[in-house]
Amino acid sequence: METPEPTSPAPVFSAVLVVLDGVGDRPHPATGGKSPVDAAQTPHLDRLVRAGAMGALVVVRPGVAPESDAGVFALMGYRPESDSPGRGVLEALGVDIPLAPEDVALRLNFATSDGSGLIIDSRVGRSLTTRESEELARALSDADLVVDEGVRAEVRATVGHRGVLWLHPTRDGPLSPQVTNADPFYEKSGGMGQARQPAEPRIREVRPEVETPAAERTARVLNRFLARVGPVLSGHRVNARRALAGKRIANALLLRNAGALPATPPPPFAVRWGLAGASLTEMPVERGIAKVLGLADRYVGPMGPDREAGYRERARIARELLAEYPFVYVHLKGPDEPGHDGEAVRKQEVVESIDRSFFGPFLEGLDLSRVRIAVSADHATPAIVKAHTDDPVPYLLVGAGVAPQPGPGHFGDPRALPGALGERRGSDALVLLLGRPPVATA
Repeated sequence: METPEPTSPAPVFSAVLVVLDGVGDRPHPATGGKSPVDAAQTPHLDRLVRAGAMGALVVVRPGVAPESDAGVFALMGYRPESDSPGRGVLEALGVDIPLAPEDVALRLNFATSDGSGLIIDSRVGRSLTTRESEELARALSDADLVVDEGVRAEVRATVGHRGVLWLHPTRDGPLSPQVTNADPFYEKSGGMGQARQPAEPRIREVRPEVETPAAERTARVLNRFLARVGPVLSGHRVNARRALAGKRIANALLLRNAGALPATPPPPFAVRWGLAGASLTEMPVERGIAKVLGLADRYVGPMGPDREAGYRERARIARELLAEYPFVYVHLKGPDEPGHDGEAVRKQEVVESIDRSFFGPFLEGLDLSRVRIAVSADHATPAIVKAHTDDPVPYLLVGAGVAPQPGPGHFGDPRALPGALGERRGSDALVLLLGRPPVATA
């Protein structure tokens, strides 16, 4: 079948990219042998499918299970290895850390270890509250663990078990981001991170990626920092309270994706694509991406206890942004966490909630002759794997200038329900959505 393209020349329209974090999945016994997305009842998304065209995206390339930041850079038409400053920098920018050019930042997880470096739980049972992680972060910062190395190490908590390690040299010159990960669950390639599934998840020794004094010093500093973290965390009152309550304790740190401010940042979104854009983000890393790409950002923060109300609020804000900007990027974290936790039924429920409470109100009264919408994912997080994979993710295109195409009639797993758009790369996402190639190279 001939692969349909957007009409050319493209009509004047506004464009929306909705990224459902980790929505890609595989069949699971808990959802009747279907993937959680295939099993979900999604009448609003299905209406869009019938009015448009479905396909699949290999977000980065076969064999690469991207982290969210790499996936979003690819969807935005950038090269994550070379255009991203690294997950650490994006997280730092997302919480307004004033990085200097000589600094290095790393993404961190508080984790549970057996005390010898073997990781029991990389997310502390996903029960560490932001307030608890803030207390632990202050204790680590106050300890100034590598002051003898001429480096100020500050830990900033972000959301739940997540945080940032900010290294600022106080003598002996700048640090280097060209070091490997201590986190055994992720590999680093330039500015891009990708998931890995180690046979034995032990905290890894940090090594320099290049033979330079700055990289060797940074690796040494990080290894000494990690060696000194345990006593501060294990003896903290937060962990004492958690142990008494029968909860996992946060007695280790997983560090990954060191980055530094780039000497030459990538071209802003408005330069690359020739139009202004805005974003609606829930997590610091996506807020950091918005800052790097020069998108106006509405940061709403993580979802609260009332999921339905949260998605309705996001739909309202997305419509406000759409009334003001010709391009809007919406990032919804929801499907990713139950994928990581192996909870297929909960992932199905989250997808149904997004359809009902985000897409329902977002589409109400929306003139699709003036708006083009793409719905996709930054990566797959199959519940049966409990990790990111390189599986193709769904790609739905509908609205202005897009003729309805024969297809599955349901938003779901592209391997089970192939669509008329065929299989594309993530870099094609905006080309299809905007109906033209970028006006400037990345």
